[in-house]
Amino acid sequence: MSTDRITAWGRELREVHGKLRTALALARAGLDGGDPDGAATDLLLFCHGFCAALSGHHRAEDGSLFPQLLEARPDLAPVVAKLTQDHNMIEHLIGGLRKALADSSDPEVAHRHLDGIEAVMETHFTYEEKQLVAVLDDMDADFDRTEVFGPVH
Repeated sequence: MSTDRITAWGRELREVHGKLRTALALARAGLDGGDPDGAATDLLLFCHGFCAALSGHHRAEDGSLFPQLLEARPDLAPVVAKLTQDHNMIEHLIGGLRKALADSSDPEVAHRHLDGIEAVMETHFTYEEKQLVAVLDDMDADFDRTEVFGPVH
């Protein structure tokens, strides 16, 4: 397998994270610029779209990428356990955002929840990239992008 192909997996992870950061920024922009008459709809559209993308990415990692990593590198069990714990925390925060959106159409409420999600997400992405990019770059694997990184690839 060529070096370019192997190296692409670490780059792919970073690119997915970049797209999720962009989706979060778009959700924030949508909240700020939404039509006042359709504010509740805009909140649901922008925030739920971002949340679905983030949740899908994490489900793919938990269901496919992490098991493959552990098979190749059992020594990464503590790293994967931490990342999985982060996924659970982010999912809990997303649940809080969804509940808040169902209860209120105030964009400020959504912003506060997005702030919390972003804080955990950024810490998670930084740790994940630090721990896994080099490992992914060294793996001789032919992953299915959607299967291991989710629909945002």
